[in-house]
Formats: sequence, C-alpha cells, structure tokens
Amino acid sequence: MSENKSPADYWKANIKIIWICMSIWALVSFGFAILLRPMLAGIPIGGTDLGFWFAQQGSILVFIALIFFYTWFMNRLDREFGVDEQ
Repeated sequence: MSENKSPADYWKANIKIIWICMSIWALVSFGFAILLRPMLAGIPIGGTDLGFWFAQQGSILVFIALIFFYTWFMNRLDREFGVDEQ
C-alpha cells in the first residue's frame, strides 16, 4: 500500500463501486424491464418495444458492460493503492 492510503480506504472504495454497479444493474434489470415496461412499451427498437428489449437483451448487455467497467476501475484502484500485479 502507498504511504498515505490504508487497507480500509481500499476496501471502502471497492465496496462503493460494487454498490454502484449493483444499483445500476438492479435499475436496468428490475426497473426498466419490469416496473417501467408499460412506459417503455411505445418506444420501438429492433422490431419490438424498448421494455421487452431491456427484459430480454438490454439487462444482459448492461451487465456485461458493468463487468468491463468494474475490471477497468479495479485495475486503476489497485495501481493507486500499490497493490497491482504489475
């Protein structure tokens, strides 16, 4: 670890980004695909409505994007705290 950074700070940042990613995933998969589906039903995308698209494909694509974002962010955080694999 770097001199001014403690393991507690590292885990605090890690848990924070996990909560952010989980919140986005829940919003997209549960919110857009289930709760907001009637509002999104009138917006056409790819031959179907946007609510159905989120339920079938959108939430999966967002989840994959979140995996890549989390990996990028954690690599940056590891370098910042001096715990990267180099």
